[in-house]
Amino acid sequence: MNTQDLTIIDITKEAITNEAYKNIPVASVNDHIVRMGVMTEPYFWHLHPESDESFLVIEGSIFIDLEDKTVELFPNQLFTIPKNVIHRTRPNGNRSVNLTFESSNMTTVRVDSRI
Repeated sequence: MNTQDLTIIDITKEAITNEAYKNIPVASVNDHIVRMGVMTEPYFWHLHPESDESFLVIEGSIFIDLEDKTVELFPNQLFTIPKNVIHRTRPNGNRSVNLTFESSNMTTVRVDSRI
């Protein structure tokens, strides 16, 4: 491998946006992908039939709504949602930035609102 092609990803720089929701891949690790998400509004209720999904908060805090409870994550906290668990994420406050770790072949299935 040519090490000249290796790249440093600056999450702070990538998180600069005016979009209400930004979700971009920042790294590929074996058969998984790391995405950076910037949220200023809730994401829709959904599940992932074939993959767990882990969230690591970088900036702000997020709520992860599950069918029976809500989990709040702060910077440097990690939470994993098992496959087939219905959930949605939303920022606590004006904005949040998080990394998600998931299978690269993961699909998202939208479900009806739970709240």
